[in-house]
Amino acid sequence: MSPEPTLLDRPRPPSPPPPLDWLTLADAFEVACLLRCMTPPTGGNPRRPAPLHPPVTVEFNREEAAQRMRQLLDRLGVPVRHEVAVGGLRRRYELHRLSVPAAHRAAYAQVVEAGWRQGRRELLGGPTPGASTPRRVWRPRLAAAAWRAALLGGGRHVRRHILGIRLTDRELAAVLVRGAALLDVPALLRPGTGCFVVSVAHGRDREQILDAAALGPPREAAGS
Repeated sequence: MSPEPTLLDRPRPPSPPPPLDWLTLADAFEVACLLRCMTPPTGGNPRRPAPLHPPVTVEFNREEAAQRMRQLLDRLGVPVRHEVAVGGLRRRYELHRLSVPAAHRAAYAQVVEAGWRQGRRELLGGPTPGASTPRRVWRPRLAAAAWRAALLGGGRHVRRHILGIRLTDRELAAVLVRGAALLDVPALLRPGTGCFVVSVAHGRDREQILDAAALGPPREAAGS
């Protein structure tokens, strides 16, 4: 009869990867938010969760969103192929397809998934007493990154009295509401048909969100 295995014989679970530094986190989190903006419609059920792993091919109908994702992935060291398809008869449109080569997909998935987990935790977690100066500086920057991604990749829902974003991803909607609060802007979340709508009021609140989400100085000059 073989002896019972001791605690030392049991395989240890893999240790979690170290947290991303703030600059890498901001870029990876923004990529993750852009991808979550592209979650397909849920057929009237906005509660369906987003895919567990980031897609290796994604299509944007706005060139600005595709170019921003290319820029972010380049800074993360992930190469990407960018193809443009033109369609339509009377109304011409462009479809921008970005795809990650097979050799880089594992690294791409790892950094994007880590960026989403860490960024979401930073924004949705409550205020931390005695938080470090970098955390106090970077949490609003993460909030701005989420709103920038939503404004580029989400569905605009603009009315005279609001600026709204249509999303099918409930977690991203919650991140935007919390992010708006960190930017000193109240935001509303309400269900739509097969989606969620996150909105801020027209006027000062709208301008504050747009100013925060505008692209800032180059990464090297952003500070820490």
